Amino acid sequence: MNRLNATKDFWLAALRADGPALQDAVAETGPEVVVPGCPDWTTGDLTAHLIGLLRWIRETVPRGVTTRPEPRGDDPVLAWDEARDALRRELTGAIETLDALDAEHPAWNWAPQPKKAGFWHRRIAHEVSVHRWDAESAAGRATPIETKLAADGVNEVLDTWLPAGRRKGPTDLHGVVHLIATDASYEWFVRSRGAGIALLDTGTILDTDDHHPRAEVSGTASELLLALMRRTEVDKLPIVGDPRLVTALQTG
Repeated sequence: MNRLNATKDFWLAALRADGPALQDAVAETGPEVVVPGCPDWTTGDLTAHLIGLLRWIRETVPRGVTTRPEPRGDDPVLAWDEARDALRRELTGAIETLDALDAEHPAWNWAPQPKKAGFWHRRIAHEVSVHRWDAESAAGRATPIETKLAADGVNEVLDTWLPAGRRKGPTDLHGVVHLIATDASYEWFVRSRGAGIALLDTGTILDTDDHHPRAEVSGTASELLLALMRRTEVDKLPIVGDPRLVTALQTG
């Protein structure tokens, strides 16, 4: 596993870069365009989702407590011009809110890890980056997620989403997956144990004594992240070994 030295400032910088690009793509498409990576959603649905989530973040994360908050309500139903303006305001408000919070500030999260605001600095940066890609994809001009951000996004899938039980792939497979980011010096080894997942620091378990299936998948960090988040098809990437082991790591 690669341990990136990502920080609050890194995630906020990514959020400030992806936010305007997201708004541009949303404005370009209109509310009825289907989002290719989320075919049950239109751009209007995506926009409403982000407005509701960012508003919830702004109202909930600064509480300074780690108890579970009330569940989010339904996403807002707004006229398109109002929705676009609300998205702009909520992105600005979320950035201001998260910028004002120290990463160590107590804050509930849904993962089995420390309940601190730093979780949300990271989570919202990745939420917006993937949805920026979604909106650009709907506009027919998707651009990759920045390499270091995407690599940290792969880390987030493996160290946060999967341990939290948010897997969308099969949970009955055993074996080892080696993920390789071809555009940077990042790689990951993950052991699937049926319902369990182990993120490994080295590849030393890949020896002749291990009888379980193995798979190796390579691509840019952005391609790997988008495949794990089920935005693109896993089988579009070069895979050696059992591709089902790669699908076992999918979430989103």
